[in-house]
Amino acid sequence: MADSKLPQTDVNEILWRARKRLTFFGLPWTFTVYRLTKDRLLIKTGFFTTKEDEVRLYRILDISLRRTLIQKMFGLGTIQCHSSDKTMGHFDIVNVKHSYDVKNLLSDLIEKERMEIRVSIREFISDPDCDFDDEVDN
Repeated sequence: MADSKLPQTDVNEILWRARKRLTFFGLPWTFTVYRLTKDRLLIKTGFFTTKEDEVRLYRILDISLRRTLIQKMFGLGTIQCHSSDKTMGHFDIVNVKHSYDVKNLLSDLIEKERMEIRVSIREFISDPDCDFDDEVDN
């Protein structure tokens, strides 16, 4: 029987991978793994039962970085994402190292993906579930 494993392509190349860390001591003792490719963000959670969520980068409307005093002490941060994705909606990338650099990487990839597939923020304005209300460029 032939090997059923699918070949890895450049599209699925992982550009960033991290594990959610504990707030205290910044140790990666959790069962949440974040992966970022050129066009999607994947969040895998769980130990006995695992769940993997995926959001296409062009669907992320806004990102921000939040760092509490304790997170700063341990070199961590939380990236808050607001998306138009039906299943993910608003979500956080919690307690990751180098959070400022990750936020910038994510922001750059979002813009590249929107330019590549020619999606503008206007496409989300007509979505009744989307509460993104920033002014749109003409």
